[in-house]
Amino acid sequence: MAERLRDAHRLVAPLPPETRQRLIRHLLAITDLAKRDSALAARRLDAFLADFRDGAGSR
Repeated sequence: MAERLRDAHRLVAPLPPETRQRLIRHLLAITDLAKRDSALAARRLDAFLADFRDGAGSR
């Protein structure tokens, strides 16, 4: 999980500041959730990455 979150942070790093900040907040929420419910956090990270790959990360 930690490695996947690091990879997700690397994906959003080159984005414009406004978009990057929004996505990083989302990743931080997933990170916080992982402390309590790792299975749900994994599903949310999967959804985040799928949306990002479909182009939602560039908006």
